[in-house]
Amino acid sequence: MRALIDTLLFDWLQVGQLSERERHAGQSADDWRLMLDACERVAAEQLAPINRACDVEEPQVDAQGRVQLPAGTARALKAYIDTGLLAASQDAEWGGLQLPCTVEMAANAFFSKASVACVGYTLLTAGNASLILAHGSPRQREVFARPLLEGRWFGTMCLSEPAIGSSLGDLTTRAEPEAADDPLGPRYRLKGSKMWISAGEHELSENIVHLVLAKVPLPDGSLPLGSGGISLFIVPKWRVDADGRLSGERNGVGLVGLNHKLGWRGTSNCLLNFGEGAPAYGYRVGAEGQGLVCMFHMMNEARIGVGLSAAMLAMAGYEVALGYARERLQGRPPGQRGGAQVALTDHADVRRMLLAQQAIAQGALALNLFCARLVDEQRSGADPQQAARLLALLIPVAKSWPSQWGLEANSLAIQVLGGAGYTRDWPVEQYWRDQRLNMIHEGTHGIQGLDLLLRKASQPDLLQTFAARVNATLEAALADPQQAAWAHQLAAALAMVGRATQAAWASADPAVAARHATPYLQGFGHLVLAWIWLDLQRLGRAELRAPCAYFFAYELPLVQAWLAPVLAGEDLLGEALA
Repeated sequence: MRALIDTLLFDWLQVGQLSERERHAGQSADDWRLMLDACERVAAEQLAPINRACDVEEPQVDAQGRVQLPAGTARALKAYIDTGLLAASQDAEWGGLQLPCTVEMAANAFFSKASVACVGYTLLTAGNASLILAHGSPRQREVFARPLLEGRWFGTMCLSEPAIGSSLGDLTTRAEPEAADDPLGPRYRLKGSKMWISAGEHELSENIVHLVLAKVPLPDGSLPLGSGGISLFIVPKWRVDADGRLSGERNGVGLVGLNHKLGWRGTSNCLLNFGEGAPAYGYRVGAEGQGLVCMFHMMNEARIGVGLSAAMLAMAGYEVALGYARERLQGRPPGQRGGAQVALTDHADVRRMLLAQQAIAQGALALNLFCARLVDEQRSGADPQQAARLLALLIPVAKSWPSQWGLEANSLAIQVLGGAGYTRDWPVEQYWRDQRLNMIHEGTHGIQGLDLLLRKASQPDLLQTFAARVNATLEAALADPQQAAWAHQLAAALAMVGRATQAAWASADPAVAARHATPYLQGFGHLVLAWIWLDLQRLGRAELRAPCAYFFAYELPLVQAWLAPVLAGEDLLGEALA
């Protein structure tokens, strides 16, 4: 895998050129390779060995109400923190390394592959700190973001509630104003419950910084309707003074219970009550009513992170399946009755399953590193607006496609191992269970479809920016006789997606268009991955040719089937169920 990451970073994405930019002055491609070396080593030596323990020794609440985790968790997270990755891309004044986002994401990929549940604590913490740096006051940055980036405190995102799921506009957590002049920011008392809170309670850090969405009541005491009334608050587990010193007094954030999940079991997942038994003090971040605007600051990189973790789980399963298939002797070729048994890799259907996994895992990895490169262009490139347009369109795919198809890759890994794949003697069943959660993390598959079709594909400039990049790849591929047929396939798929976009919006009614969101996402996603695979062929690497050929032969033709009901204006989903 390391050779592939180096190829993607330094040959395809030309990350070395970023060292010429002021933000990365004094850094070089060699420095970044050393960083990748260190992260690969730490992930293999410190996190991978506890991955099974994180799965079978689920978080438990002891008699004192404390959440207990496998013994090696704290040690593994300390090793991660010591790499500097928590603040990898942040400014030097905050202890950051000012690494390119692309390098940071690639380095984190090793940890996601080693133990996705263990590293979940640090990914949430980094995103939490990044949001506070972007939207917090100077005092909030110093008091809350700095200890997060140093790894002394950990962070969470508290969005959903027991009765609302993804419908954040209906949240009922209240934030009653208490003191407008608190040095840590306007102070409120919060009251309500938050559900599905990853890393919501543990003993891994000195403090936990919760970023909580809540509504400030109107003068009549009612809560504002819709998402426009949502504000964002910093609510620490332990109260702190104006200089960030722990007071020793617990804030009113209480653990109600743990959710016992299918996967990611090593990350505690909690139902939390705010303001039950003791006041839960929170400090507003940004203006009232701007909570979702602030929260979505971290969504692009968070969704890349989910897509990347999905890619790495698929990669982990693929590597196990490939190794097993090469060593396992079983059966003989069709028509041969006697003689020695052959390796599983000599069977055509096993090769199909392995190629599918390779195309999914490596394609998903390439897509998310490409999106990380776009983040770097937004931050320091010559045309940040163009990068922002392309990134906006690709983010729903970068999150959802690896999550959905990574699950299929992990299922195929189980299948390659046969009966052994269904046992805990092999890790592939855990990879499948861990992977299944990625379809829900950072917005479900259906929500990503709505985001793509209703918000992104409805903007012609976004589609035009994407089409221009695809056409540049097509032009290069058409000049190569070995790639020309793939180029024609991709061009036809691009045209079909264009027609499907128009068909989905033919009524100009978002409610009607929404009925087509998921099949549209399916087709658009496969178009994007076909483009990624064709663009990779510019490198002329023999090892990248077979998965590309597989994708064009077996996967890209599916676009027509998915988009057929969109093009036909199928209205079945607009009818009530019997």
